Amino acid sequence: MRGLAVEAVLDSSFFKWIILPFLIFLARICDQSIGTIRILMLQRGHKLWAPVLGFFEVTIWLLAIRQIMQNLNNWVCYLAYGSGFAMGNFIGMLIEEKLAFGKLVLRIITTCHTADLAAKMRKAGYGVTQVDAKGKRGRVDLILAVIERKDLPAVTELIETHQPDAFYSIEDTRMVNAGTFPRPEAARTPNHPTSRRDIRRVRPFWKSVFYRVLR
Repeated sequence: MRGLAVEAVLDSSFFKWIILPFLIFLARICDQSIGTIRILMLQRGHKLWAPVLGFFEVTIWLLAIRQIMQNLNNWVCYLAYGSGFAMGNFIGMLIEEKLAFGKLVLRIITTCHTADLAAKMRKAGYGVTQVDAKGKRGRVDLILAVIERKDLPAVTELIETHQPDAFYSIEDTRMVNAGTFPRPEAARTPNHPTSRRDIRRVRPFWKSVFYRVLR
């Protein structure tokens, strides 16, 4: 009797036109969000996480496309498939912004003296290299720094405050051997310095992911 009841539900118009498209919509959100994170992992060189995420991504996609192929006359499924793809891209970008892991190379070029800005950045715990350079109109100051991606808003705020006319560029970097970075807020105590010299001492990657998603 239970099997007949389940079969009746699966054959009903409500399941065909409401439940099934909704499930396809959710599946597309999941696989596209995972795909966005997977691409990010590939760019960052995480050789373990990218294949694992790829497995779940393609498995969910196969489940969704199987339902599409079995219901070619159901136009609502097409809308759900496309809408889920679009929403998955959006949610994937939100997750990527929330995680904000990885390192960035920051270059600041200004015609003004950069001692104040460099001092503020060092005080905040960032490693800074100052270089005298020559631009189109004469001498310029160049600041180079490698920062955590999650610290970018704080660094750009420092630049806008102390050197509002400065030109700066930001690039992703795949690997960094060593550097000086601010410690997490929980670790900033009187008995600990505000920076660490070796990035290989940071928490394992999977712990960083959960920490950034749940905080």
